[in-house]
Amino acid sequence: MVTRSDILILGLTAGVTGSLVGGLMLGIGLGLVVNNVHAGWILVLPAAPVSGLLGYWIAKRLARKMPPVL
Repeated sequence: MVTRSDILILGLTAGVTGSLVGGLMLGIGLGLVVNNVHAGWILVLPAAPVSGLLGYWIAKRLARKMPPVL
């Protein structure tokens, strides 16, 4: 059974990992673009979707622990 603490940990984990990964991709990519390395856009453009996918995968892991609903 999923408890309140599991949901809290899910939110914190998804938020922290999403922020770290998305922020690092955005920061490194923009740093490259500012220095005229236009390949940095490859990191900048998917930064938000990648961080969202991490939260989605973490939520799916929690959903597997839940009992089936009839």
